Amino acid sequence: MLLVVTYSEAARTGLRNACRRHDDQVARRFGRAALLEATAYGAFLALRLRETHGDAVQIERTEPFNEFTLVDDAVREAASAYADRETRSTPYASFAAGTDHPDPETMKRREL
Repeated sequence: MLLVVTYSEAARTGLRNACRRHDDQVARRFGRAALLEATAYGAFLALRLRETHGDAVQIERTEPFNEFTLVDDAVREAASAYADRETRSTPYASFAAGTDHPDPETMKRREL
């Protein structure tokens, strides 16, 4: 996928118009940003916007997030358990204290 992010009103208008005209190339639209298909035409649309609007358009190549290959079982299990906690107002650090769930400071330092 190609992530196109706009930083000006004119660039947002250009992105909106491109997405409307070429909806077959749009995977998802987010207002100021859009995910375009990773095709030569998707790249053409993104590059055309950047040529027109310069630094007001940022283009990044993305890849789908596969939680089963990138994230440890412990992190997935902690996320699931935290989502099912009894008291909704309990912060994760308090929830994880004294359990086998990873603590937030350790997770913040660990790369995927």
